[in-house]
Amino acid sequence: MMPKEVVCPLPQLLASTVRLVLGPTLSRVQSIEICQDDELKRIQKGNAGDGSIQKGMPHKIYHGKTGRVFNVTPHAVGVIVNKRVRGKILAKRINVRIEHVKHSKCRIDFLNRVKENERLKKEAHEKGIVVNLKRQPAQPKLGHFVSTKDNEPQLVQPIPYEFIA
Repeated sequence: MMPKEVVCPLPQLLASTVRLVLGPTLSRVQSIEICQDDELKRIQKGNAGDGSIQKGMPHKIYHGKTGRVFNVTPHAVGVIVNKRVRGKILAKRINVRIEHVKHSKCRIDFLNRVKENERLKKEAHEKGIVVNLKRQPAQPKLGHFVSTKDNEPQLVQPIPYEFIA
């Protein structure tokens, strides 16, 4: 019996879906963002990246990883990416063509929180009060009494084990 999964997933992994997403007239300029050093970039997965441009495509191990830009060239960027090798995590420096990277959105929540904290600090300083800026974990539900007026108590016990021969 043949397995249900794809035997060789590489063609699907590297397939280009750019025409489906952006239409048939995609120029190279439309897919490129300006890169700077120390920016966080996400290496796109095969289907999310541009499979029609095989030059400068990273190995499939790096697809979907986020790394920091350390070098910018006219057609590519150097990215520092963590790679797990046996029990260690190594910082690998790889060069990837710019069609295969995208700006990472992993810091958006952090930057919004910093902006909000600065606003709260400024307001607290004007009013002369102290404000707590630390994030609090989700607290447990408060204790309360359960009414048994229209809610009869139920006995909860395990179902007895039945041996079926």
